[in-house]
Amino acid sequence: MKLELRGITKRFGALVANDDINLTIEEGEIHALLGENGAGKSTLMNVLYGLYRAEEGEILLDDVAQHFAGPGDAMAAGIGMVHQHFMLIPVFTVAENVMLGHEETKAGGRLDLTAARARVREISDQFGFDVDPDALVENLPVGVQQRVEIIKALSRDAKVLVFDEPTAVLTPAETDELIAIMRKLKATGTSIVFITHKLREVREVADRITVIRLGKVVGTAAPTASNVELATLMVGRAVDLTVDKEAATPGVAALKVTNLTVVDRLGQILVNDVSFDVHAGEILAIAGVQGNGQTELTEALIGLQPRVLGEITLDNVSLRRGRWFKRSVKSILDAGVGFVPEDRNRDGLVGAFTIAENLMLDRANSRPFVKRFNLQLATLADFARAKVKEFDVRSQGILTPVGRLSGGNQQKVVLARELSRDLRLFIAAQPTRGLDVGSIEFVHESIVATRDGGAAVIVISTELDEVAALADRILVMYRGRIVGIVPGDTPRSVLGLMMAGETPAEGAAA
Repeated sequence: MKLELRGITKRFGALVANDDINLTIEEGEIHALLGENGAGKSTLMNVLYGLYRAEEGEILLDDVAQHFAGPGDAMAAGIGMVHQHFMLIPVFTVAENVMLGHEETKAGGRLDLTAARARVREISDQFGFDVDPDALVENLPVGVQQRVEIIKALSRDAKVLVFDEPTAVLTPAETDELIAIMRKLKATGTSIVFITHKLREVREVADRITVIRLGKVVGTAAPTASNVELATLMVGRAVDLTVDKEAATPGVAALKVTNLTVVDRLGQILVNDVSFDVHAGEILAIAGVQGNGQTELTEALIGLQPRVLGEITLDNVSLRRGRWFKRSVKSILDAGVGFVPEDRNRDGLVGAFTIAENLMLDRANSRPFVKRFNLQLATLADFARAKVKEFDVRSQGILTPVGRLSGGNQQKVVLARELSRDLRLFIAAQPTRGLDVGSIEFVHESIVATRDGGAAVIVISTELDEVAALADRILVMYRGRIVGIVPGDTPRSVLGLMMAGETPAEGAAA
């Protein structure tokens, strides 16, 4: 099915999110929409999917004009959408999620779950998804949940499939699997719109690339275009795709972790007898395949894990000692610790709160925002406007609910809050997940500046490019243990072996 958007204009008050956009996706084509966070990519697709109504323009499918009153009309016309944040009910099975909204019934009005299971198996077998129709969604890994979203769309005979930032929550291996799936879909004649800001993925899978900046189409390119050319189109200026940093001059060991063990409620050991130091003025990157204890380790450092043994000290002050002594999360933050969680929506933000309110979340009871139990609105507004400008948060203003922002702009709000305090230790888990190249450049510069300002920095990332670019030293974890701590310039081939559990050769450890 051929899709054409003509002259699409969408406004939110004075903000023009889409400005006279023209776009054509041919049948069986993978067409990438590339652009910065807040450029208007997702808004354009929400217009296509019937979630928003454009003030101007029209949508055509196979040269026939369409008028969508809502997503139901779009789905009926053959358009499916896989959202960045999955639209699944966790306590429902795969089959129940797939049939939700277009339920088939048997005699007596009973739901025909047998037919739904058969449809899931049929699509799963066709594309090699390996999805159990009776599995509960809440028990599935993120990559498999995304396959469920794809099955939902294909079960409704989608001929045009929109992927909105589909790799933002995926590991590198899951991303490679998704790219293979997209190629299989293309081979069946499905037209795919691939919204992303990751240049490697665009060049690997797209047939054509359209770049949107500030709500306008600013150019098209072939996948043979260089990263530099695409980044310049996206941002409107030259972008440094490398991290420019001087060699570290580490000071004393600021953070000391000794014999740290984390156990879950069933007694399973998630972090196993881990010891390491992080010095003031250095970046320690923690690398490893997702699920090898990195998340639980960082949660233990910030006080979020309840079942912890061992000792954690910051500037010789104990944050955790043994089974019983531990400081509260607020006390740890007040000690000069900044924390960027890997799941910004669950742990970093309150979606219904404004940008300004989110910027003061961990200082809601202290000066200068609160005096004599009264919130200082003018002070907060001045602070929020300054941070929105400094971190280039794209929004309609500081009173915008943070849940309405794009994923990348939400991440900028978290970073702005955490980097705006006097830090002794900065912990950043997946700090650039969901960010475009221009924002990544800014975040990396901010992390290096934090290190150069004398703070100890821990970066947890599944992106080896990011680890190699930022790290002064690299700690590799495998099944909850430290495989080794090596210099930041360790070859990726060595890191890859370590991530599979192989101990580094003698002399590699730092």
